[in-house]
Amino acid sequence: MSYAYVGCRTTRERNARGKGLKVYEISEATGEWKEIQCLETLPNPSYQAMDLEEKYLYSVHGDNTQVSSYKIEADGTLSALNTIEIGGKNPVFITPDRTNQYMVVAALQGGAVYVIRRNADGSLGEIVHTAHMAGKKEGAISFAHQCIWDQKKEYLFVVCQARLQGYGQIVVFRFNPEDGSLTQTDCYRGREYDEPRHVSIHPNNRFVYLINEKGNSMTYLSFDDKNGKLKALQVLPTLPDTYTGEGQASASLLSKNGEILIGSNRIHESIVLYRIDQNTGYMKELGYYPTLGLTPRFISFNRDYSLFYAANEDSDTIVEMRLCEETGRMEYTGRIIHTESPVCITFR
Repeated sequence: MSYAYVGCRTTRERNARGKGLKVYEISEATGEWKEIQCLETLPNPSYQAMDLEEKYLYSVHGDNTQVSSYKIEADGTLSALNTIEIGGKNPVFITPDRTNQYMVVAALQGGAVYVIRRNADGSLGEIVHTAHMAGKKEGAISFAHQCIWDQKKEYLFVVCQARLQGYGQIVVFRFNPEDGSLTQTDCYRGREYDEPRHVSIHPNNRFVYLINEKGNSMTYLSFDDKNGKLKALQVLPTLPDTYTGEGQASASLLSKNGEILIGSNRIHESIVLYRIDQNTGYMKELGYYPTLGLTPRFISFNRDYSLFYAANEDSDTIVEMRLCEETGRMEYTGRIIHTESPVCITFR
């Protein structure tokens, strides 16, 4: 049996309808999703991640300053362990390190990344390291929107937005598992007003794909994983050339073998697919698919990459699709999961 954990927005300020962390049991025979738990938590249990052993789930509380831990029970349901204050407002991303000793959190309005020690019982312990993202002036910040590892989990990519006072950039850090510290090795600065949002890293660890929220574009960068250095090589739009309206690009995601790159577009309410040249890393646009809903903030594959999901935050739906890597085409399976204000899905 497999499970899906769905994070959501819950507050009126976010125009949200979410009720809490939801747990779904997914039938191996039919693929149907069955809700087995809705756990009420602190507001906005938005983004989450499991530890490497998949015994515990960790969730950030968007727009606030807390991070929570949960034990995953034998039946897949969640039991709350503890909640800690990190100080930085609006944590938006969380991930475990390669040793499973720490959880790393990016806080958007906090302008920082926090390395938190995990306790033996799975609960969250103390913050052992904080990396601040400086802005253009003293006291200003760059807004940390994602903290994600390279394939070897030796380097941490921190994607930041400028929002006028900071820098739109990817800051690369080398991670020291001995003490949880981060040492900067590089900083790539994007185009002014592009507002970088999320990256995905190719299985070969040499190709990196950055989606830019306001620029509505995808940037390809090469990565030197010996020295922790990035170099930008290509930029393509995430919106069709015949579309003249507004857009807000959201997520960047690669298929299992790294042959297809997918980006999601809010307002245009679509996903865009690109073919990746496996020798050079360059992108070639393949086409666009409606997400059949509003505001596809989050996209994901299931664990074996057999199914693809778009979470439509403002229409309360998760739409299931299937990717053919060979043809580079998506097809709709017809399954739509109805759940309130979904903004993250974690599969187990």
